[in-house]
Amino acid sequence: MSLSTNNFSKLRFLSFASLISMFLLTSVVPQASAAGGFNSYGYNYGARIFSGPADGVDNVLDGTIWNDPKNAPYVNDHLVMKWNAAWDACNASGTDNPKFCASAWTTNEWNGKVPGGSGWSEHVKIIWVGSATENSTYWVSGGLPIWGSYEVISDKGMDPDHIKFVLAAGKPSGLGFSK
Repeated sequence: MSLSTNNFSKLRFLSFASLISMFLLTSVVPQASAAGGFNSYGYNYGARIFSGPADGVDNVLDGTIWNDPKNAPYVNDHLVMKWNAAWDACNASGTDNPKFCASAWTTNEWNGKVPGGSGWSEHVKIIWVGSATENSTYWVSGGLPIWGSYEVISDKGMDPDHIKFVLAAGKPSGLGFSK
């Protein structure tokens, strides 16, 4: 794919969305609220879901994401992230052990088409494939490598100018697929 200005913007946005998922990879999982369910930032760790403004993804509601002013256009965007128990087990084990990781997945549903939002929308599906990435028996044709042991099997969305894009279209693109 040649990198036109529009494609560069898409890849830049993918990088931003990927950073949010990366937060799941590296964060220590705090306890859910005392009553269970969602905490004030948007996380429900028991249900393995985040649903709220992107501002809360870093567990700080301060009008920024990771205290970075470059992310200001995205703080009001609505984000839904879901992940399975294997995702947590995989990250706890070091991300390259098929015993824990073979069925690990996460999704990001990004909606910036909300009042005060960035205008971007994107749906991303990521699975574990191991450090062999494209040479892994878990690799899905049409995906993109990310974070050394994972693959983006689906990445579709719409930019602020209402132009649809597809950055990854793995086949099959369903979660839980295991070879």
